[in-house]
Amino acid sequence: MNIRTFKNNTPTLGQRVMVDDSAVLIGNVTLGDDSSVWPATVIRGDVNNIHIGERTSIQDGTVLHVSHANNINPEGDALMIGDDVTVGHRVVLHGCTIGDECLIGINSVVLDKAVLQKHVLLGANSLVPPGKVLESGYLYLGSPVKQVRRLTEAELAYFKYSAEHYVTLKDEYL
Repeated sequence: MNIRTFKNNTPTLGQRVMVDDSAVLIGNVTLGDDSSVWPATVIRGDVNNIHIGERTSIQDGTVLHVSHANNINPEGDALMIGDDVTVGHRVVLHGCTIGDECLIGINSVVLDKAVLQKHVLLGANSLVPPGKVLESGYLYLGSPVKQVRRLTEAELAYFKYSAEHYVTLKDEYL
């Protein structure tokens, strides 16, 4: 594991966490129990904090970062990711909030102050602009994103299934 301290902040890992050897975690980063960080991922909590909930999977090549405090934005923008979230391959999450039981599609970008409420399915290659709020229970697609339709019961159940699948897979790796 490549865990780095920055300005006296060292990443904190919960129990049974898997971080691939090629991933980099820097600074004020917290990972909840049973979460996983896959190859070539960068999680850089150098100028603000990053919180990743329990049973959350951060897939290969993803970049997680934050915004620093300044005169225009006095608190900066932390990155908060809830429980049972699946973050797809090559995603960029920057200073945003991701609610519980969301799925972020491959190669998507979510920018500062954007909020994905619980139970949001964000399709691949989507762009969520700064400050946009995605309402719970919907599929969103596009660049910039647009609300497409309500999620089915099967899609809502898939969030937990996906999280459980990655807990099982990371346990096999451990």
